[in-house]
Amino acid sequence: MNSHLDFQHNVTERFLRYVTIDTQSDPESPTCPSTEKQKDLGRLLVSELKALGLADAHLDENGYVYAAIPATTSKKVPVLCFCSHLDTSPDCTGANVKPQIVKNYRGGDITLPADPSQIIRVAEHPALEDQIGNDIITTDGTTLLGADNKAGVAEIMDAAQFLVQNPHIKHGTIKILFTPDEEIGRGVDKVDLKKLGADFAYTVDGETAGQIEDETFSADGATITIQGVSIHPGFAKGKMEHAIKIAAAIIERLPKDTCSPETTEGREGFLHPIGISGALEQATIGLIVRDFTVAGLKQKEALLEHIVKDVMKDYPRSTYRMEIKEQYRNMKEVIDRHPETVEYAMEAIRRAGLEPVRASIRGGTDGSRLSFMGLPCPNIFAGEHAFHSRLEWVSRQDMEKAVQTIVHLAMIWEERA
Repeated sequence: MNSHLDFQHNVTERFLRYVTIDTQSDPESPTCPSTEKQKDLGRLLVSELKALGLADAHLDENGYVYAAIPATTSKKVPVLCFCSHLDTSPDCTGANVKPQIVKNYRGGDITLPADPSQIIRVAEHPALEDQIGNDIITTDGTTLLGADNKAGVAEIMDAAQFLVQNPHIKHGTIKILFTPDEEIGRGVDKVDLKKLGADFAYTVDGETAGQIEDETFSADGATITIQGVSIHPGFAKGKMEHAIKIAAAIIERLPKDTCSPETTEGREGFLHPIGISGALEQATIGLIVRDFTVAGLKQKEALLEHIVKDVMKDYPRSTYRMEIKEQYRNMKEVIDRHPETVEYAMEAIRRAGLEPVRASIRGGTDGSRLSFMGLPCPNIFAGEHAFHSRLEWVSRQDMEKAVQTIVHLAMIWEERA
């Protein structure tokens, strides 16, 4: 299907350039973007987009990059946006990234040169088995790579260059959006959807080549505040009710073999304590609740409350307060109203020569929040693997397939309009 499109990819050169710019975000910082250094990559991308002739490309004060590729058709086509994030995860350093290329990978484990204790093992990364003959990009073992999400950024840039240089390819208006702070959950906090002016969007931030993700977790936060009974420890017999011990008893009663991140996969959700603090008189437990359905969230929250009430029976003079805060919702609710967003993506993946696979994200995405802000936004693969770690890797061939998928997607929306 690719025969009539003569792709001259430069996605790998772009990627190798972008990963050397440190763009780590910082959850402790109150500013937007959370780190000024994210704008270093933003400025480079704007200059490259302008060099392609996209005159309106710009970086705003909050660290968002906007650009538009004008339509090449007279048809009325919905405006598409392709979106990736500029920042890398705070979990692992992104400074002084030194990418390595394993050309024509022949199988087997990959030992990283600067820290030989860092080994990408086939047993732990079975996706490597699909990469025989491909060129695999890794780090030197001392940093993350940043394929999450600079692979997506490079793919969108390469697709933009291809579309600009091949005006005979028919497509509607294409918007490009690069966001800061996705890794700390603030990626669309300051996005200007009016300025963006898109009808449908795709984040390019997925893992395995061929995947399209139309579903995320639904997420709540739960806070349990326990009011114990404080008294001098020397005179405490029969009187003291220790808030820390009550909190510990609650954590101890959480399910052991199910319902936790370490015991679930696929479409199973969980209850997960993320913080405990306090003293004798008052203690607080913070938890996150995750499930693919709101009914599943409610069920887990009811289980949690049941455990708390049961524990509190042993502490008759103590009290508790449980608060639930909505965090984000499964984007499938929105995307199912626009099934063509996924159908066209699956067709584009086929035209790029891959077998499409629909998958669910055990987490949230910028696309999840964009969907609920009125911009339906599934997630397509970028080829990134083992992200947020020093074992992160991506292959040149998978990145090129992502570029081809983006281009075909633009063409399919025009054909079907």
